[in-house]
Amino acid sequence: MITDLPLEQLRTYRPEVAEPADFDEFWARTIAEARAAGGAAESVPADTPVTAVRVEDVTFPGFGGEPVRAWYLAPHADGPLPCVVEFIGYGGGRGLPHEHLAHAAAGYAHLVMDTRGQGSSWGTGGDTPDPHGAGPAFAGMMTRGIESPDTYYYRRLVTDAVRAVDHVLTRPEVDPTRVAVTGISQGGGLALAAGALHDQVAAVAADVPFLCHFERAVRITDARPYSEIAAYLSVRRNVAEQVFRTLSYVDGVSMARRITAPTMISVALMDAICPPSTVFAAANAMPTPPQVEVYHFNDHEGGAGEQVLRSLRWLGEVLG
Repeated sequence: MITDLPLEQLRTYRPEVAEPADFDEFWARTIAEARAAGGAAESVPADTPVTAVRVEDVTFPGFGGEPVRAWYLAPHADGPLPCVVEFIGYGGGRGLPHEHLAHAAAGYAHLVMDTRGQGSSWGTGGDTPDPHGAGPAFAGMMTRGIESPDTYYYRRLVTDAVRAVDHVLTRPEVDPTRVAVTGISQGGGLALAAGALHDQVAAVAADVPFLCHFERAVRITDARPYSEIAAYLSVRRNVAEQVFRTLSYVDGVSMARRITAPTMISVALMDAICPPSTVFAAANAMPTPPQVEVYHFNDHEGGAGEQVLRSLRWLGEVLG
């Protein structure tokens, strides 16, 4: 059922979302350190029976130069090719190559980034560890290292997303002026972050994005992953101020304020995992209004295959 604001209120919903004064400095420092850490990229033919498109098993340096796995799929063409970098939803990993054929079939180079420390909750798995410890945390990823923005898990994951864009820009067949980022749920939140933090992203397609307007999300939904934060705070009763300060460094609303590339966002009005008000808070914060695709009768699955088609058509118009 619809449990959030009516659509007419959602379209104008612009809440006050706290943003740390050193937000830009924090991310500039984090990304500069990751780039300076180096680390070698490797790309080898994938072990797959898929032959209609080119498929490579990629490792590229992410946060701290640490290895991140990915699949790279592309048409058998010399280029220059438009490229889509895709990020995965919470708990999932890069899966298997044949699960990611749509973009290559539509003529795009396509990098599917694995998600460090995840990949064992649904789908067909992931291959990238997160070699960092954390203090006391609730089960899941949302509270790992949440004591400080410097140690927070999503600092590392957002940096991986930016470095994934760096990687495709090194590939000779990719047109550096036509690189888009996309993802669903957690992947949509990472797409907003990469669009905000990488100045060569030419388009952003974020579906039912997670990681937006934390202070509202944690209070209005019982669904995971946001409920992991509430559960943590129900035990660690005296650290709420610090927790929300840490989360403010990765909030999609603050990221959205910095996105200048054309953007498409999808939202589902019956979404209990990423409530629509949290999505509209990000959409309405953008300097240039995004194209918003609304699914009136859907939960967190959003537009599913229909949204894939809408996104591909929109990318074709934006990237040419």
